[in-house]
Amino acid sequence: MAAALFSTLSKFSKSTATTSLLFSKLRCMSNVPENTVYGGPKPQNGNQRVTLTHLQQKYRSAERITMVTAYDYPSAVHLDTAGIDICLVGDSASMVVHGHDTTLPITLDEMLVHCRSVARGAKRPFLVGDLPFGTYESSTDQAVDTAVRVLKEGGMDAIKLEGGSPSRITAAKAIVESGIAVMGHVGLTPQAISVLGGFRPQGKNIASAVKVVVTALALQKAGCFSVVLECVPAPVAAAATSALQIPTIGIGAGPFCSGQVLVYHDLLGMMQHPHHAKVTPKFCKQFGQVGDVINKALLEYKEEVTKGSFPGAAHSPYKIGGADVDGFLNELQKLGLNEAAEAAAKKMTVC
Repeated sequence: MAAALFSTLSKFSKSTATTSLLFSKLRCMSNVPENTVYGGPKPQNGNQRVTLTHLQQKYRSAERITMVTAYDYPSAVHLDTAGIDICLVGDSASMVVHGHDTTLPITLDEMLVHCRSVARGAKRPFLVGDLPFGTYESSTDQAVDTAVRVLKEGGMDAIKLEGGSPSRITAAKAIVESGIAVMGHVGLTPQAISVLGGFRPQGKNIASAVKVVVTALALQKAGCFSVVLECVPAPVAAAATSALQIPTIGIGAGPFCSGQVLVYHDLLGMMQHPHHAKVTPKFCKQFGQVGDVINKALLEYKEEVTKGSFPGAAHSPYKIGGADVDGFLNELQKLGLNEAAEAAAKKMTVC
């Protein structure tokens, strides 16, 4: 419909400022970006939005890629404003947001809620959604179906899956062949804590280090556009990065990866209470102390409410007209609410 209207308008006045403005408005009505066949699940500005092409260009020019894991609209807006390249909607929401001890409990439906929230707030970053545990292991059909839902219902641009077993490699290949971009994930894979024996770093001996590199290569061969390297020694990450022809994104993997990722809450220092120590990794640098700021603000709010100093006149902006006040008081008295009328009359003089 928008395309037909464009064509009709173009026949009459392509050069006028009015038509240019109308063209601009109509572009905002279309979810298909100019000069592309298909640009993803939401309206986009081709000049601003990060795509796989942009990420590949950064990789080829040796520019570091920035990625942050976020789970909701407010954090997505922050990432958007900061110009972060990739936003990962991670299954770590199970721990960081839902309070579980592992990533395993979160469901696909719960992940889709997080994905949609992020997609509404992050208009610039490339969006990647995690496939949660139990939604892609049974068969390639299950893996593809889940990936399709993450794009169609979650508004993501790509998916991420963990591990490098033959079945995971097959799943990654099938998803790529279905037309969906896939990010791999090797090293510490939190969904595999049952066999790893907990959240343990990988690549600390010869066999494990070689496995990290070989698995990353297998994911590249399956068609992955990037691979996350989690909790591996820096030399191992450097070897994998050198061996691959796709970007590596490090998390607890040293400085030699093509890019880095941290969880939004972790890098902001949002979780200060000792209870949260279990979900704040040792490798995470806190670039702020937002948790302290939040705690201070909440304590101040509690104190002012308790003392009755909030809200004051400055935060009580809604007024009732003088003539209406008398009528309101009369109506209260007619209802037999004399005490309520007296209370309202007294407060009118205060406000």
